[in-house]
Amino acid sequence: MAALVAALIGSALSILPSAAGEGPPGASKAAEAVEAQDVITPVPSSLGADPERVALGRRLFTDTRLSRGGDRACITCHDIHSSGASAATRNLTTDGTSMPRNTPTAFNAALSFRLGWAGEIPTLADQAEIALTRPEFLGGSWSRILAVIQADPALDGPFRATYGREADRAAVIDAINSFERSLLTPDSRFDRWLRGDVQAITESERSGYTLFKGIGCAACHQGANVGGNLFEKVGIFVTIPDKAAEVLRVPSLRNVAVTAPYFDDGGVPTLPEAVRLMARVQLGRELTDAQIGSIVAFLGTLTGSYEGRPLTPSPAPDTPPQP
Repeated sequence: MAALVAALIGSALSILPSAAGEGPPGASKAAEAVEAQDVITPVPSSLGADPERVALGRRLFTDTRLSRGGDRACITCHDIHSSGASAATRNLTTDGTSMPRNTPTAFNAALSFRLGWAGEIPTLADQAEIALTRPEFLGGSWSRILAVIQADPALDGPFRATYGREADRAAVIDAINSFERSLLTPDSRFDRWLRGDVQAITESERSGYTLFKGIGCAACHQGANVGGNLFEKVGIFVTIPDKAAEVLRVPSLRNVAVTAPYFDDGGVPTLPEAVRLMARVQLGRELTDAQIGSIVAFLGTLTGSYEGRPLTPSPAPDTPPQP
């Protein structure tokens, strides 16, 4: 009887929660990662874009013949070989003047609910139309764009094979959008941690995420894009000098460590400066250098990979992107 009682007690104890520090190695970290998915979710590896349409869109994305001057393409400002943007404070328009706002990265743009710094662009299709035809961007016309494509057998044939007709406005926009939907950057170290790899980030980076969440950054920066899914007034507690207190779309923080300069005017050159300023004006907090370093360390874990290659900072503004 004593042996039976001992066995029953042992069985009961075995199903009770382990005391703190007595669980399997990494158990608390794994539980924290599961909880973190209530705030941030991993970037998907695919949005189901058709490979043939993606291939066509990639070619259009780099084709300077579609522009009014024949000297620029989407990749001119959105360098997909580095960060998907550029290192310029503000890129130049077709007439050589500065764009009104800094160029956001093209990577993971398909995960945002609206596009443009002010969220003024409802869909990817609208964005492609604007990029191709607005004078300040490529400045092309549909008659010229379609004539270029239809006169090139290397484009005309694939368009007919893929869409069952010659290239038209809808097919061109769809091809570019298909390529843009493929511009995803999965496999960041933070995403690997979210998926259960407890060694993917360091203790310092985990602490940075805890602080990021604890002081309120995650109230606006959450979801798969760690932002990009709501609007917010810029300058809630403090007005930024020489900047209007306008309402803008909260930017994504995916790959933020490689997409300097920061903010819609490109006015902040480094990530620590950007973190300090946002804490002050959006949260009403003055962070210490140690706290800023901790958050910056976490943000560095959000850099993902494109086609198996981790994203990198954009080259100097006077360096032309490779096709």
